[in-house]
Amino acid sequence: MPDLRSETMTVNMGPQHPSTHGVLRLVLELSGEVVVNADTTIGYLHTGIEKTAEQKKWQQVIPLVERMDYLGAQSNSIAFAMSVEKMLGVDLPERVKDIRVLIAELQRIASHLVWLGTHGLEIGAVSVMMYCFREREHLLNINEMLAGFRMFPSYIRIGGLREDLPNGFHQAVGAFLDTFPDKLNEYEALLTKNQIWLKRTRAVGVLSKADVLDYGLVGPIARAAGVSYDVRKVFPYLNYDTYDFDVPVGVNGDVYDRYLVRVEEMRQSTRIARQALERISPRGVFDIQDYRIVPPPKDKVYSEMEGLIQHFLIYSQGFTVPAGEAYVPVEGPRGEHGFTVRSDGTNRPWRIKLRAPSFYACQGLPKLIIGGTIADVIAVIGSTDVVMGDVDR
Repeated sequence: MPDLRSETMTVNMGPQHPSTHGVLRLVLELSGEVVVNADTTIGYLHTGIEKTAEQKKWQQVIPLVERMDYLGAQSNSIAFAMSVEKMLGVDLPERVKDIRVLIAELQRIASHLVWLGTHGLEIGAVSVMMYCFREREHLLNINEMLAGFRMFPSYIRIGGLREDLPNGFHQAVGAFLDTFPDKLNEYEALLTKNQIWLKRTRAVGVLSKADVLDYGLVGPIARAAGVSYDVRKVFPYLNYDTYDFDVPVGVNGDVYDRYLVRVEEMRQSTRIARQALERISPRGVFDIQDYRIVPPPKDKVYSEMEGLIQHFLIYSQGFTVPAGEAYVPVEGPRGEHGFTVRSDGTNRPWRIKLRAPSFYACQGLPKLIIGGTIADVIAVIGSTDVVMGDVDR
């Protein structure tokens, strides 16, 4: 019998592959169908947003940071605004905090809907994407109602919000929150006990608690492995400690548990959003009313010389932030993220640095992939929910 020798084959997956969730490149070494080695290559998006932000006035940074993790835009702007507000030493009105909580939780649901729809599509559950994007459309309509833009509303401002809530906002959000739990049940009816889904996701891409800690992973990836770390509970901000909600935690740390955790997170976000909506009056204060930092109301601009001067100064020169450094973590759709912001006392940031959960997820990908099959790579990437704008910034 002839002596049989086997060789491994190296293949590229990405950066143009549709299942890599952006321009992620994986160099896979295969022995047949089994992945024996994997290298993660990033840097293809190269937005340079962090560096660009150093050339902008403080309030001009908001539209930039929203385009980092472009599925969690308003979580990004909330994180940035809170770091700057910490250096300014301002305390927000309770109504502003509640509106920010509501916006952040609706953003979390919208992000998870994109994840579930695309993740399902990639491993064969085509119908789920149509269902998820149907509900996401309602959330984009709410963004449009709120600020005129669907994906990047730029509604958050340092010191508060851009303007007061529009007419009909409570009714629109309430209608979504009333119907969404039944829609979640529809998704689960399609997937949770589906035998094909189970075979593609159970015992695939397994992470232990030790792996999570070694790689610095956070968010649903960590919670699916049994690490119950959630910034909203551990380091409460925006009065999250006054809201009643649970942190879903998995057991096995596989693709299936990451699916279950995110679905339950959408239920909990609905629960939080409903509580926030009940606290928010339709009309009220929407910023700190310190006109050295936020623009004065238009009626003051049109009727008072001081208001006109303050309006001119805010939009022409901006405001200065005392020299110093701050980091305020928040729980975004992909886990803990936040901006380390450093000021040199001028009207522009000296340095902005984002702690990006997607970056750490990319770092942990080889651990999840090696030893599995090439078909499992697709399921694993989808389960990590990486956003490359969050990585290449």
